[in-house]
Amino acid sequence: MRTFFLSSLLLLSFILKAQKDEIFPTPDGVLVHAKFYYSDAAETKMMILCHQARYSKGEYIETAPKFNKLGYTCLAIDQRSGDRVNDDVNKTAEHAKNMGLPCDYEDAETDIIAAVQYLFGKYGKKITLMGSSYSSALVLKVAAAEKDKVEAVVSFSPGEYFKDTTIIRESIKKLDIPVWITCSKEEITETEKLFKGLDKKNITFFQPTKEGKHGSRALWKNNPDNKDYWESLNAFLKPKK
Repeated sequence: MRTFFLSSLLLLSFILKAQKDEIFPTPDGVLVHAKFYYSDAAETKMMILCHQARYSKGEYIETAPKFNKLGYTCLAIDQRSGDRVNDDVNKTAEHAKNMGLPCDYEDAETDIIAAVQYLFGKYGKKITLMGSSYSSALVLKVAAAEKDKVEAVVSFSPGEYFKDTTIIRESIKKLDIPVWITCSKEEITETEKLFKGLDKKNITFFQPTKEGKHGSRALWKNNPDNKDYWESLNAFLKPKK
């Protein structure tokens, strides 16, 4: 019993060290709440995880530790457009609403840019940006604007989710870094339209042959097709020799 208790304490201590809550400000005064998931890789890479509509950083509770095993230290953020998921409340959204600020999809771009600048400023390493649903479109836009800080993009179910219905197409015309894109099966046609005209050598488009899922929930273990998504994404994220 004593050995089991000590082992449990050691495991809990390791988990606590591997994760850390973080808060940083945006230019308009919103406090972005986030969680670090640290990799123990000797040369860790950096990744920012952005959630889908009505969600929070809790979208990545299950998947962030898997990215750690691939050598990525992850910063999962709450954006001001969101609510909760997996018992994780979006505190950035709460703060922005209490300040009386708009919290539409496009308003969350400020939070993502702040996260990029914060993480790059802290570690000085280029970042892989991951987005889900509306944020998967925003990370493409941010990557094009912050190309000195972003080295790759992972985009789950991107689209023109905003009032300006061509803003993503226009903003990514000069995107020249590796991008991995996916979606559900029914979203394939619309997703293809978004990237029409881009240099295909930079694009990896995983198209599920089965139903699939919208957003990064495609990676969750309750998605029957998750292994197909993971296989393609792992190949993209592995260091190129």
